[in-house]
Amino acid sequence: MRAKLLSLSTAVPEHVLRQEDVIREASAIFAKRHIDFERLMPVFGNTGILTRYSVRPYDWFRGPQGWPERTAAFIDGASALFRQSVAAALEAAGVAADDVDTIVTVSSTGVATPSIEARVMHEMGFRDDVKRVPVFGLGCAGGVSGLSLAARLAEAKPGSKVLIAVIELCTLAFRPDEMTKSNIVATALFGDGSAAAVLSTEGDGLGEIEFAGEHTWPGTVDVMGWRMDPQGFGAIFSRSIPDLATSDLRPAADAFMAQVGLSFADVGAYSFHPGGAKVITALESAFSLDQGELQDEREVLAGYGNMSAPTVLFVLKRALGRAFSGRRFVSALGPGFTASFITMLH
Repeated sequence: MRAKLLSLSTAVPEHVLRQEDVIREASAIFAKRHIDFERLMPVFGNTGILTRYSVRPYDWFRGPQGWPERTAAFIDGASALFRQSVAAALEAAGVAADDVDTIVTVSSTGVATPSIEARVMHEMGFRDDVKRVPVFGLGCAGGVSGLSLAARLAEAKPGSKVLIAVIELCTLAFRPDEMTKSNIVATALFGDGSAAAVLSTEGDGLGEIEFAGEHTWPGTVDVMGWRMDPQGFGAIFSRSIPDLATSDLRPAADAFMAQVGLSFADVGAYSFHPGGAKVITALESAFSLDQGELQDEREVLAGYGNMSAPTVLFVLKRALGRAFSGRRFVSALGPGFTASFITMLH
């Protein structure tokens, strides 16, 4: 029996980051310290982003923040977004908290032990014997890989209810002390957000998770990820990411489809993680889509920025709001360097 997506909800924190305000704040922080900042300023205008959201206001980022401050902000902000997105997903699915058998929590932007779901589960009414599966390190691929994991857990025990929460607070990795291209790109791209979903083999769903797979390229661990030092996380971005999306992703996706007995002639719709404006263009080229066809991806990027793992689920939620019957291909790229794939029927 296949797992069905019974609901999908999204949430963002309260603090709005308009790109023009971010540029002004970043200029105040960087311009006096780094003579190269003016040269890197065009990155902000080329992202395709208008608005993002953050768990902390601008004044929090103006002061020095180390691991203790960032961790406290992560636990507070992630717990709040867990409550918000999960409550909405449970309501949409018509599932009570004490009906949930397994909770999968995906996040790579903070460290919390006990993990986030353990901190809020009892106040939200989850059972004492609910199974907890916290997942760290998937980065931007976490939305698709996490959904695949949740589907497999639901299928392993037919009739059980599996909840997945994908929470990333990317803004907490802002580094005022680093004048690197990766840090400026992260400052220009990242936002905070959460998505949650309920899956089960029983019930009426938004679609069925058909097949799932991954591809990890050798020799690519330095393409994307976090570097850790006494200050906190530091972003690692390679300029080769759009090129990898253009040249290497499609062969890997073709191989995945062939393994499950399909081809892209069998696909009627696409939902991708929009890592950035250049990546979206590269994806359209790689999958022979008309220029501008990935409109959901562009609109999510413009309205929320790159929230890492939950971003593709924001895209998917928009797509599922429109009438469609057929097979959908869902994919995201993340550290590893890894591509995650899902096909859905709906």
